[in-house]
Amino acid sequence: MPERILVPVDGSNRSVEALEYAIETFPDASITAIHVLEVGRGDIGTLSGMTGDIPDERPERERSEEILESARELAADRGTEIETERGRGRPDRLIVKRAEDDDYDMIVIGSHGRDGVTRVLLGSVAEKVMRRSSMPVLVVR
Repeated sequence: MPERILVPVDGSNRSVEALEYAIETFPDASITAIHVLEVGRGDIGTLSGMTGDIPDERPERERSEEILESARELAADRGTEIETERGRGRPDRLIVKRAEDDDYDMIVIGSHGRDGVTRVLLGSVAEKVMRRSSMPVLVVR
């Protein structure tokens, strides 16, 4: 049985289901929910330095805190406590790096957080995590 589990959360139903699954299936494990603020989102001119504007990160940070607070509440409703954290970067890379650097035993991830065209264009974070990870990845569908 895994002792430490990392669960990426993005506010989607699948990520909530993954967190629920981890809590219910591994009740003795230490669970950390992580939310990744993606780089490369927003105005391409701003991100490339072609404009003088700096994107306002406040709405992203506020949304991230809502997602993490919801994860803490879900755990509390099930009689457990989890840790939460936020990161910034490419979600698949940051999730795998965090899991490997901090000696997690397993990643539990929802099968997808996006639907339709966005999923096709951006690819599946879950798929990329499975390909990159050297540790077990449990995908919740």
